[in-house]
Amino acid sequence: MLDKAVAVLHAVAKEPCGLAELCNRTGLPRATAHRLAVGLEVHRLLRRGSDGRWRPGAALSELAGRATDPLLDAAVTVLPRLRDITGESVQLYRRDGIQRVCVAAAEPPSGLRDTVPVGARLPMTAGSGAKVLAAWADPATQRAVLAEAVYGERTLIEVRRRGWAQSVAEREAGVASVSAPVRDGNGQVVAAVSVSGPIDRMGRRPGARWAADLLAAAEALQSRL
Repeated sequence: MLDKAVAVLHAVAKEPCGLAELCNRTGLPRATAHRLAVGLEVHRLLRRGSDGRWRPGAALSELAGRATDPLLDAAVTVLPRLRDITGESVQLYRRDGIQRVCVAAAEPPSGLRDTVPVGARLPMTAGSGAKVLAAWADPATQRAVLAEAVYGERTLIEVRRRGWAQSVAEREAGVASVSAPVRDGNGQVVAAVSVSGPIDRMGRRPGARWAADLLAAAEALQSRL
């Protein structure tokens, strides 16, 4: 039952939804989904708006505020610095199965941006951040991702060789990005730090312009873990 409750929380975190959409997203029977959502609402983990749709509740923020995460603590300093250097949007992604989750971001104050909200779940099938996380994933995850990805195994080999990845109009038309792996104290890749923005500014070889700054940011994050 705990797994089902967590599935409900993840489904609502993607986008506010009513009961029918909640059932579609979770695959749960209508009665089960309703019982879990109402129970989570009682505990303030979900809340229901005037439109009848459930949204993340205040208790989630309260619990998150008490948690400590060395990577996110480091991101508070490193990501704004990288944003100021590049003038572009900066994100930090962690892998969750065959998806990647934006766990931190820093946006420029104005201008055209590639905004990825914190908490957004993106597929691992396209984008430089996906390539980085896939390149150092376990073989089973790599096979699952590559079955649907716009890139192939040779791309992942190249990413591991040079230590960073780039993409141009892969995840979204008109957007380019560069990403680098973030390692923990044992050398394991635990995240990907990314810079993304319009192709008109980033260029069609964004790695040539920003890879060195990405690698420096990744090293700064690692040194704080």
